Amino acid sequence: MPTAAVIQTALPAAGTEITLFGMFWQAHLVVKLVMIGLVAASVWCWAIIIDKSLLFNRYRRSMSQFEEVFWSGRSLDELYRALEDKPVHGMQALFQAAMREWKRSVNGQRRALGSLQQRIDRSLDLAIQREGERLQSRLGVLASVGSSAPFIGLFGTVWGIMTSFRSIAASNNTSLAVVAPGIAEALFATAIGLLAAIPAVIAYNKLQSEASRAQARLEGFADEFSSILSRQLDERAAA
Repeated sequence: MPTAAVIQTALPAAGTEITLFGMFWQAHLVVKLVMIGLVAASVWCWAIIIDKSLLFNRYRRSMSQFEEVFWSGRSLDELYRALEDKPVHGMQALFQAAMREWKRSVNGQRRALGSLQQRIDRSLDLAIQREGERLQSRLGVLASVGSSAPFIGLFGTVWGIMTSFRSIAASNNTSLAVVAPGIAEALFATAIGLLAAIPAVIAYNKLQSEASRAQARLEGFADEFSSILSRQLDERAAA
């Protein structure tokens, strides 16, 4: 009987042990695809969370180390030569961008000093923008998963419940032992959606806060360094 076969597939027999794998395997194809997509999104989010956490830890250490060297009284020219032609990030990238513009103008024609301060500030702003983009990269994925995963899981739940109710109506059997397994399979999709969304939302808020603090720290350094170069520029103009 085709109808009986469909009902038997959709509704596990009473007394059958319900496991997570069993609920997935008994679920409708659409619900399975939803579950697989949510699990994949969760794995992707955890990869981003781990990678960004390690990045921010390295970023903080790098900025602290560079600040220590920068304020140690070491010559700016000597520090620039040490960093020249090296791939740098964070405060080092800001320092390198400003010093590169300083060197081009100071070592060139004297009339180039007129708008040097503006060019240095523009170089610092662009460097901060690039660093901000690097810090913010892929955080949007966490926000997207955190906001959409519960609704995707709910879609799988609604679809699974619709399938279960159609099978129940066809079987004319509404006992709890028959109804519960199908409902559990459907609700499993929502559970996976929440499992993907909750860590993504928490991590997004934390990492976004870390990125904002790091960018504020970069902007503070840029203002201080711009002031140092401005004083040197005034001394050269007065000489």
